[in-house]
Amino acid sequence: MNCETGARALIEARHWIGTPYLHQASCRGAGADCLGLLRGVWRALYGAEPEPVPPYSADWSEPGRDEALWRAACRHLVAVPGPVGVLPAAPGEVLLFRMRPGAVAKHLGIAAEIGARASFVHAYTGHGVIESPLSAPWARRIVARFEFPREPR
Repeated sequence: MNCETGARALIEARHWIGTPYLHQASCRGAGADCLGLLRGVWRALYGAEPEPVPPYSADWSEPGRDEALWRAACRHLVAVPGPVGVLPAAPGEVLLFRMRPGAVAKHLGIAAEIGARASFVHAYTGHGVIESPLSAPWARRIVARFEFPREPR
């Protein structure tokens, strides 16, 4: 487990709290969606984004069942093994969610508090970047967990 990088990622993610929600944006204080938040944290950790992000729709390729977000996470982050729907083990883990059963995974967050008071930082439509309780309904939606690498891949 890469605790130091995870702790740095969480500190940066919390700096983004209050940023308004804006689809496809990644500018702290001005606008971000969930991927934009993750991209901003990545830039703070490593200096540059790992790859250009193509335009994407809000449905994240659901009609074609394309797990584009999951594949991108696997290319650049380190998968944390374990069953789905499990709460994060460490602050700074990247959480990938399926918003409804059978849909593609299309939401990301960064674990903040762990244990009984679990929470995560994410950008959510209508709310912007917030820290939310990682309640049972959210935890059930987790399909994968990742860590930031020590160095970009």
